[in-house]
Amino acid sequence: MSQPSEHGPARWVRLGERTLAETRVLDLRMIRYRHPRRQTEREFVSIHASDWVNVVPLTTDGRLVLVRQFRYGINDFSLEVPGGVIEDGEDPVVAGLRELAEETGYAGGAARLLGSVHPNPAIQDNRCHAVLADGVMRAGALAWDEDEEMEVVTAPVDDVLAWARGGQITHSLSLTALMLFEPLWRARHGGR
Repeated sequence: MSQPSEHGPARWVRLGERTLAETRVLDLRMIRYRHPRRQTEREFVSIHASDWVNVVPLTTDGRLVLVRQFRYGINDFSLEVPGGVIEDGEDPVVAGLRELAEETGYAGGAARLLGSVHPNPAIQDNRCHAVLADGVMRAGALAWDEDEEMEVVTAPVDDVLAWARGGQITHSLSLTALMLFEPLWRARHGGR
């Protein structure tokens, strides 16, 4: 990444932090910064969370595997690609394949990283990695976490991409994973 010019925005100096709350899925932190030119100090709230992974699972017959589950944040159901929390020190591709098997029972094929994003750099410090699992098949039993309950859905790739464009898929990180996948799909199928 290029460095900002001398006339661009300044990099604030991090002075310290304190934890406001610790939960099972995230820590809420107050971080104190000083602006290097103005010498003003401010506190900002930040969310510390583990990195996440989302998987775009493509079956051997050209379908994508999705999950539909109740999401507490929106108090409604969400159709999305499988995914979850990456364990400390776990490779994103390995984590993606683990989450895929646990949530859907699908496995196999070749997997690779499609890309990584910051979910919300204004207030979060983690990253979300998108993984393509190409050539998956139903292989095993589901192994949901205690609070998970999902419907596993498969659909043709073009239908899923249309759902993403049409607002039936609204999970922003699932949309990001599908956006990273789409050019590969189009290139493989002659741009259609």
